Amino acid sequence: MKSSQKHFSKGQWHTSQQSEGFDATLCQLVLMFGAGEVVTLPEVFTQIKSDYPNAHIVSCSTSGEILDDGVFDNTVVVTALQLDRSTIRCAKMNVNKGVNSYETGKSLMNELAADDLSAIFVVSEGSFSNGSELVSGFNDSNVKHIPITGGMAGDADRFQKTQVGLDAVPEEGNVVAIGFYGGRLHIGHSSFGGWDEFGRERVITRSEKNVLYEIDGKNALDLYKEYLGPYVDELPGSALFFPLSMRVGDSDKSLVRTILAINEEDKSMTFAGNLPEGNKVRLMKANFDRIINGSSVAATNSLAEGAKKSPELAILISCVGRKLILQERTYEEVKAAKNIFGPDTVITGFYSYGELSPFNADSNCELHNQTMTITTFTEI
Repeated sequence: MKSSQKHFSKGQWHTSQQSEGFDATLCQLVLMFGAGEVVTLPEVFTQIKSDYPNAHIVSCSTSGEILDDGVFDNTVVVTALQLDRSTIRCAKMNVNKGVNSYETGKSLMNELAADDLSAIFVVSEGSFSNGSELVSGFNDSNVKHIPITGGMAGDADRFQKTQVGLDAVPEEGNVVAIGFYGGRLHIGHSSFGGWDEFGRERVITRSEKNVLYEIDGKNALDLYKEYLGPYVDELPGSALFFPLSMRVGDSDKSLVRTILAINEEDKSMTFAGNLPEGNKVRLMKANFDRIINGSSVAATNSLAEGAKKSPELAILISCVGRKLILQERTYEEVKAAKNIFGPDTVITGFYSYGELSPFNADSNCELHNQTMTITTFTEI
């Protein structure tokens, strides 16, 4: 695998790295992550299409861009890949608020299915899709447990609209999936949070997909407010500081769920992913050092078994909630991952509205919130 990276900042293009022997005309895939108001500029897409004429261009809006060991805002980060021993195919669906997210994931999975499919990387719109339903659709026919990872596009901290593109200027409502094919590509993946749980474990007694109505038979919003203290007056924004940890069934694995909205009339809370009835939840709070160290854990766990220690490419997708909490310390979680991978790994990524990754090998993909999720690629 060979690569080249460019950075568009303040109206200027800069080349940040390029592999020896990289040939732009042989490039098969370009990943383009950028601020919504910049990555949707027609001239930005036109330039990249000119630079890499034979490549598929997958792009999305972000809540921050990751390049090497840095975090940027209001820029575009471009990573062009020349795969030597693998091939790719891309699929796209345009959805709206009335389209079933489950069927979207199922359709994209079926479109990419093949005997030599080795991994899928998903970039989804992040404004109104139900991420839990989307990954359930992908999982429906994934009997071989092909690793499915990726993230949901961001919109800084505005939460208004997100854009995703495939071989065109990014637009609202798109979900793009990239299929990687061949047996010479090693994929590693991991997702880790680093938050502190507190309070006793409680049971979800009434919910409807991603809308939570009752915990332990009590109004969810009223119960949640009891724990917030002075942060109550800052809802729903302050909810980023207090997500929920949800234990799935009787397993020891927990998913983090971030609150998107509250409803004072019916005392409900809308989350970024589903919260099925019967599952158990606990409140969480930020621990700065553990959140940053969580990036190191994710990087270590993402090192693919059998691959050389330093992967050739690492895609980091971290939650916008982590960025809003860490603020000026945000770059530390990217540097923590960089320290694990070393200088030979090409790093790109973005801050998202949701992260997609299995818990471990041979398990289904899950929607995560408030995590650092890392996918590594190495050709052998």
